[in-house]
Amino acid sequence: MTLARKIVLWCLAIFLALVAILVVVIATFDWNRLKPTINDNVSEQLGRPFAINGNLAVRWAREPNEAGLRAWVPWPHVSAEDITLANPDWASNAQMVSLKRVEMSLSPVPLLWRTVTIPRIDLTAPGANLERLADGRNSWTFTLKPSDPNEPPSESPWTLDIGAIGFDKGQVNVDDQSLKTKIELLIDPLGKPVPFAEIVGKPKADQAAEQGASAQDYAFGWKLKGQYKGQALSGNGKVGGLLALQDSRQPFPVQANVQIGTTKVSLAGTLTDPKNFGALDLRLQLAGTSLGNLYPLTGVTLPDTPAYATDGHLRAQLRDPAGMQFHYEQFNGSIGDSDIHGDLSYVASKPRPKLSGALTSNQLRFADLAPLIGADSKDEKKARGVVSNQPADKVLPVDEFRTDRWRAMDADVNFTGKRIVHSEKLPFTDLNAHVVLNDGKLSLEPLRFGVAGGQLNSTIRLDGSRAPLQGQAQLSARNFKLKELFPTFEPMRTSFGALNGDVDLSGTGNSVAALLGTANGDVRMLINDGAVSRELMELAGLNVGNYVVGKLFGDKDVKINCAAADMGVKDGLLTTRMVVFDTENALIHVDGTANFKTEQVDMTIDPQSKGVRIISLRSPLYVRGPFKKPSAGVKTVPLLARGAGMLALGAIVAPVAGLVALVAPSGGGDQVNECAPLLEKMKAGKL
Repeated sequence: MTLARKIVLWCLAIFLALVAILVVVIATFDWNRLKPTINDNVSEQLGRPFAINGNLAVRWAREPNEAGLRAWVPWPHVSAEDITLANPDWASNAQMVSLKRVEMSLSPVPLLWRTVTIPRIDLTAPGANLERLADGRNSWTFTLKPSDPNEPPSESPWTLDIGAIGFDKGQVNVDDQSLKTKIELLIDPLGKPVPFAEIVGKPKADQAAEQGASAQDYAFGWKLKGQYKGQALSGNGKVGGLLALQDSRQPFPVQANVQIGTTKVSLAGTLTDPKNFGALDLRLQLAGTSLGNLYPLTGVTLPDTPAYATDGHLRAQLRDPAGMQFHYEQFNGSIGDSDIHGDLSYVASKPRPKLSGALTSNQLRFADLAPLIGADSKDEKKARGVVSNQPADKVLPVDEFRTDRWRAMDADVNFTGKRIVHSEKLPFTDLNAHVVLNDGKLSLEPLRFGVAGGQLNSTIRLDGSRAPLQGQAQLSARNFKLKELFPTFEPMRTSFGALNGDVDLSGTGNSVAALLGTANGDVRMLINDGAVSRELMELAGLNVGNYVVGKLFGDKDVKINCAAADMGVKDGLLTTRMVVFDTENALIHVDGTANFKTEQVDMTIDPQSKGVRIISLRSPLYVRGPFKKPSAGVKTVPLLARGAGMLALGAIVAPVAGLVALVAPSGGGDQVNECAPLLEKMKAGKL
């Protein structure tokens, strides 16, 4: 054997001996000797005490899933017991995180390109105490210490790649003073896994399988209690046992039943791409006393409503560049006694999030719309958890609009009520509304009601970006058929008459009462070919009207050829410019005011007989007092003064000219509109 060959063989033998010694040392090394060094270094980097209090061990073994040369490379399998990480000094709980045991395996080959690859981490009995103070300080934010204080922080060249996290029974406590939230969450193994299809249904499970990997079974149950944003919180549900962080297609099953205050939430489905909290695909059921109660929980501005319940499909893209997106699709439910269906989308965009979509109600109960303007009763408000400030002696709603919520988001929603269910006193048939909310400005353009064979077209604009709120309302009533307005009033059943009118008002104030109390504008109305009697007043629920009609006509039905009204509103005071009822027996003038600011009415009703006097009344009537309970009586005024101010030509021409535009065909073929000749006579000063 040559000297060179001997040297090579000796070198090889020494190398193999060193490798063998290294393997033996590594395999038999007591890794607990490194715990003080590891604990000190981690504590120094995190700025908090960290400790592995139990055994630290490393076991070397080949991975069965590896192929080729990698299959021959042993992997370190690390386990550590009794691990703790402390909270900041200001926290009420000493420990932030505790773990009974941690197990993981490390792929050695990727270390060559500075990648720490951990296919799976298993956590045994995890526990966490998370706290945030009212000033914003929280326990889960760390200030890492730089390796060199003299150099600016730079991004680490190392990459951490964790494939999945498995967990066991654990507990998480959250105390967030800034959100008035305190939660205790307990997680326990179910004992026997529950199949995903058993919770969500086989069709949903098959659909999830078609879109990628099949969802795992539910392995753990959870319970929580406490409070969220100041409201009582309780809930329970189920989750899977393995959270796949790298495989974005692997769905993680979730199921929950939660109650927050009066709001109940039930959901079942999957979370995908949990590393980025990427997407949700859930069946979502919501129920509560009012949709408005969702605002403090979700930040989504919704109107106050009666009790509601919905059931639909929620999809969410939580990492979309345009902002988190939530789509509540094909949901069905009820609001009060009305059904509701539709699709809504919510995008957390900048500068404000936006809600958009379309809603439909096949049978809409008119009373369910009352909370939208604060016109529901105190008992109904109380059932929704709302305290009403409505005085007992006031009619106009005084509860303020929540304009602060209007500035929290934008909206563009269409609503269609195909059929309105109502009493005989409210002949509304359908509804269409386009609701737009933009930077605190709310508009309903249009807001349309089908009413008694005709249509009420409205445009409502409320500018909540200003204080006080500024409002405008334009309403146009066309061809309200009188026989449909009063279907149970026999004398009106053969009428071809109709009601037409226009209202144009603007005002300032944060409630309906305040807006009307400062209103300016005009109100005009024409009615032709109608009838009136005490019975009609009883049907309409007008006790004062019942008295007035009884005084004028007794108990008989009286035909109205035309009723014309032109009124102005200034600073909340409605003043009659011209209000005339032309009946078969008399011409009746109404003169006076209605004060929306003080809710007081002061009207004079002055009848002038046609031909042979059949009305025994020789003095005008009055209606005065509060809107809530006005009184009526006979005015002691000489007959000569009746209507004198109304008959001055200069005072009557302008109101008549404003009413001519409302004269329309009555809808009865060749039926003559009785208002046209009346207005012509008044304009010529012949009445």
